[in-house]
Amino acid sequence: MPDIQELQDLVIQVRRDILRMVHKVNSGHPGGSLGCTEFFVALYHVLMNRHETFTMDGIDEDIFFLSNGHISPVYYSILARAGYFPVDELNTFRLLNSRLQGHPTTHEGLPGVRIASGSLGQGMSVAIGAALSKKLNNDTSIVYSLHGDGELQEGQNWEAIMFAAGKKVDNLIATIDRNGQQIDGATQDVMPLGDLREKFEVFGWDVLEIEEGNDLEAIIKGMQEAKTRTGKGKPVCVIMHTVMGNGVDFMMHTHAWHGKAPNDEQLEIGLAQNKETIGDY
Repeated sequence: MPDIQELQDLVIQVRRDILRMVHKVNSGHPGGSLGCTEFFVALYHVLMNRHETFTMDGIDEDIFFLSNGHISPVYYSILARAGYFPVDELNTFRLLNSRLQGHPTTHEGLPGVRIASGSLGQGMSVAIGAALSKKLNNDTSIVYSLHGDGELQEGQNWEAIMFAAGKKVDNLIATIDRNGQQIDGATQDVMPLGDLREKFEVFGWDVLEIEEGNDLEAIIKGMQEAKTRTGKGKPVCVIMHTVMGNGVDFMMHTHAWHGKAPNDEQLEIGLAQNKETIGDY
């Protein structure tokens, strides 16, 4: 496991990747990507037991599903910097015929990506199915998933959440990115979600919260606690409180950067706030 300074350095570099990728094509979703950077670094470099060589079946290893696929910039960056494909391929983000489309796809065989995601509300169902498959095959590894809080406005989630508890899918850790923002404004204004913790608990899940979802050590501690709660008859939900656009001051605490690319000047400001530590692609 890398030490905390190495992980912090990687967080900064992933932020730079996100900004540069989205700026280059003047398209993409930097806000949620920046808000989940620490989570992805912790997941892929500390928490998951994963094989060096990627296989679609994911047998005998922890696997991850990104449900809110529009935050693909952070996903592609962490996959590249975890060795799934060359870092310089990030240059092809959102270009025609690229493996790195705006929302992850599977038809080009990009290592690390097991489902096409972008139609919101479907990832929970997929993650539950994969977790059940592992149970049927006596595979004791864990399925992780990530979901946007605005995404929970989709009804399919709640059918799946009910099913997971009813079938005791206790090898699943579903994390909710609770940043309170979505494309059209604050979630509270668009469609209030109420008390998410209480809702998941009433549906039969074991729930814990990470109040500082942009603090690496808090994420690692919280997610390690979540791992200890698997295998006990209930699916596990982690409600992770993050700040959209974290690490770039003018992008923080607003939905305005949900799907907006920085211009040249804004890119330079963002990069200056996240000075290069490992090396740009």
